[in-house]
Amino acid sequence: MKARVQWLDGRAFVGESGSGHAVVMDGAPESGGRNIGVRPMEMLLLGLGGCTAFDIVMILERMREKVTGLDIAIEGERAAEDPKVFTHVKLIYKITGRDLKPANVERAVNLSAEKYCSASAMFAKTAAIEHSFEIIEDGVRP
Repeated sequence: MKARVQWLDGRAFVGESGSGHAVVMDGAPESGGRNIGVRPMEMLLLGLGGCTAFDIVMILERMREKVTGLDIAIEGERAAEDPKVFTHVKLIYKITGRDLKPANVERAVNLSAEKYCSASAMFAKTAAIEHSFEIIEDGVRP
């Protein structure tokens, strides 16, 4: 896996993934940025969310659960001193579906957190990670 980051100007950078996708990163104005892109540390939280979301949807589909939506709110706290690593991360999953079994949803969340999500494993080196979930019944019936 490869990636590339190029400096634009000020505190703005373009990151390009090995698969050819690009994202703009920038700093806050008080740090010399123009606020034209996501902050690099926010990208880490987004990566964590994407990693665990991918796992959970795949696991629930393999369990033949009728999952129709997933929304994850992620809150991260960082150390006060440099390096300002994440020290606590909270993931709040809202999983929508039809007749979802709570035990299967809990198992999917746990499997992602403890076995499959590489980003979770890396975050766990510096941060306490907290997971909670809510199941929302999808009222649409086929």
